[in-house]
Amino acid sequence: MRINKFLSRAGYCSRRQADKLLAEGKININGRSPEMGAKVNPGDEVRVQGKLVELQNEKPTYLAFNKPVGVVCTTDRKVEKNNIVDYINYHKRIYPIGRLDKSSQGLILLTDDGEIVNRILRSRNDRGKEYVVRVDRPVTDDFIQKMGAGVPILDTVTKKCEVRKTGSREFHIILTQGLNRQIRRMCAHFDYEVVKLERIRIMNIKLDLPIGKYRELREGELRELQNLLSR
Repeated sequence: MRINKFLSRAGYCSRRQADKLLAEGKININGRSPEMGAKVNPGDEVRVQGKLVELQNEKPTYLAFNKPVGVVCTTDRKVEKNNIVDYINYHKRIYPIGRLDKSSQGLILLTDDGEIVNRILRSRNDRGKEYVVRVDRPVTDDFIQKMGAGVPILDTVTKKCEVRKTGSREFHIILTQGLNRQIRRMCAHFDYEVVKLERIRIMNIKLDLPIGKYRELREGELRELQNLLSR
């Protein structure tokens, strides 16, 4: 199999991260620096920055975590204060699927299964990701309509999405794309400032944990998630 797929199956990193490590010359196969797209054969020795990486036979790990404000979604241990991996302190290497910015809280998934990471990040499933957003001034019907119709940010226009008012200064929004700080930028376009942003659902996985706690995905949740990704 290709080296990027090998590293994702081994739970070391995602395919995208593997390609980056390969381009930086940090991967060796049998003591040699491979080219992009190189394959790993049975019996080959793979090392990343000198560390041996092997395929594991144990079941992959899938966690749901209620991220607090202030925790950074990175596996970079150089971010010494409040990186998500050190915060959870799980007994084996896992990494977050996507991001949730430092100022936001709520549901994020973590795993050592690089295959499902790629499938979720590429998914355009209509179930999307749901957020509760609190802003600094009253929410109007005009604001709700315009947020759902598409907002010009980051040299593009956001996809149409479902938005509904849930309080005088609060609304729910379901996104099927993940632009950088998308909701905050969308609100800023209409001169609203986000006071609190919480993700409460990723596809079929719902937030049901206290802040700062995590749990393993249930068998039924994982099965439904994989079914959604296969469509």
